[in-house]
Amino acid sequence: MIGMIMFGVAMLMLMAGFPVAFTFGGVALFFGIYAEGMDLFAFMPFRIMSVMQNTVLMAVPLFIFMGVVLQRTKLAEQLLTSMGRLFGGLPGGLAISTILVGALLAASTGVVGASVVAMGLISLPVMLAHKYDKRLATGTICASGTLGQIVPPSIILIILGDVIGIPVGDLFKAAVWPGVVLIGLYIAYILVLTRLKPETAPAMPQDPTNSRKQEVVSALLAIIPPLALIVIVLGSIFSGIATPTESSALGGVGAVVLALIYKQFSFRMVWDSAKDTVKVTAMVFAILIGATAFSMVFSYTGGDYLLEEWLHLLPGGQWGFIILAMLVILILGFFIDFVEISFIIVPILAPIAEAMGINMLWFAILIAMNLQTSFLTPPFGFSLFYLKGVAPPEVRTVDIYRGIIPFILIQILVLALIVIFPEWFGMSATY
Repeated sequence: MIGMIMFGVAMLMLMAGFPVAFTFGGVALFFGIYAEGMDLFAFMPFRIMSVMQNTVLMAVPLFIFMGVVLQRTKLAEQLLTSMGRLFGGLPGGLAISTILVGALLAASTGVVGASVVAMGLISLPVMLAHKYDKRLATGTICASGTLGQIVPPSIILIILGDVIGIPVGDLFKAAVWPGVVLIGLYIAYILVLTRLKPETAPAMPQDPTNSRKQEVVSALLAIIPPLALIVIVLGSIFSGIATPTESSALGGVGAVVLALIYKQFSFRMVWDSAKDTVKVTAMVFAILIGATAFSMVFSYTGGDYLLEEWLHLLPGGQWGFIILAMLVILILGFFIDFVEISFIIVPILAPIAEAMGINMLWFAILIAMNLQTSFLTPPFGFSLFYLKGVAPPEVRTVDIYRGIIPFILIQILVLALIVIFPEWFGMSATY
């Protein structure tokens, strides 16, 4: 039972607010010494070296750099302005524009915080000025900003590919249709809501100085550069020309080229982007090293065997396991970050799923869709905090919490569809 007690202590410390990497490393050190002594940690240098030599994980800092550079090119501002003019004349048009821009930012940057903050600063004041319901406006921004978790190239998909042992390119391909369905249901929800309650999202009066042709041309000019980068990065992966690691380097170069196109390039910008990339990457890898120590001690003390035996006894076999696993990840997402869940919970669940004959590609997509929800679920949903930090004073926290509920339900609906009808998304539940 030492492993299970260790797991419980780690969860309590995380919920109490202790730093993630130090929590996992400290708990592992304490329980490892108690169970075996310092000799147990003689293998840690080899484990750390294997992490540092992992070529798959090299894609993480490169994709982060691509996203940070694109954030500094005012890409979001260009897209939101153009899309707002294009769709603003429709009821709910500004909200639809925000979702489409969120999808483009997700596929080109993948940086959730940057997307939510950018749209909160640019799109939210415009929607509020045109009498949009505060709950709809904030919910739309938070939901569209988190699309980067499921729309490739997603950092979480790279991490899951490494943890579960699936080619990242296969994960990227499998995530395309779930992402498209999620975006489509977001837009469908807004269209239905504005049909039933037009006052929640009134149409924006069109600027008489701009013709429809000018609006379309302006939108295309804003969309084509990031779309070209998306096609180059994902196309090189899907066609087999480049590995995800190689395409991430290509994406970094492409982001710098876009900075030149948007006239935002400077060596200072590259330097600041590199520093931000190092900070985020250091956080991810510090958590990974702490999680590596934790999983080593957890396995040594027999926690994985105990958990596997208990999960095999669940009623319903594979389906009982899937339902419980998704429920556990959903609940943990209310309190801890997707990185911790990926490095601690997924390595425990993945071997059990494989032993049960579950298709690991399908299982990984289910986890990714589930983890996306963790950005929206109160009390610790990061997107909620990002938006609250830049929202006007009249937007209360409760407005944001109430606004994201329909979008959380839509995400859970898509998750359920992937569970029940995997063939709709080009996958199968078992090997």
